[in-house]
Amino acid sequence: MKSLEELKAIRERMQKQVGLREADDDSIRVVVGMATCGIAAGARPVLEAFLQEIDKRELKNVTVTQTGCIGVCRLEPIVEVYVPGQEKVTYVKMKPEMVPKVVADHLVNHQVVTEYTIGAAE
Repeated sequence: MKSLEELKAIRERMQKQVGLREADDDSIRVVVGMATCGIAAGARPVLEAFLQEIDKRELKNVTVTQTGCIGVCRLEPIVEVYVPGQEKVTYVKMKPEMVPKVVADHLVNHQVVTEYTIGAAE
């Protein structure tokens, strides 16, 4: 970013992508850790990849949000997926190229991508 105008443009674009969908009880939540540790590890491109993939697939039951530090900095970027009635799934060391598989397998077909989860990373 080189100017305040560029920052404002990014903010407006992200608000349109993130803020238009209201979460309800049946919606899936994707939460991306966006503290400084996550951002330094590459969380921003991961967040953008989720927004683009979900928009491309026109998934109306999925809300993407950000949070601060999730607490396991060595495993950043971290993404948590909350599906109503199921246990939270934590994806770690995420990269933008991993996002389409998570969206297709987990969000659409309800199959956790276990090789990307916290249990597989340790």
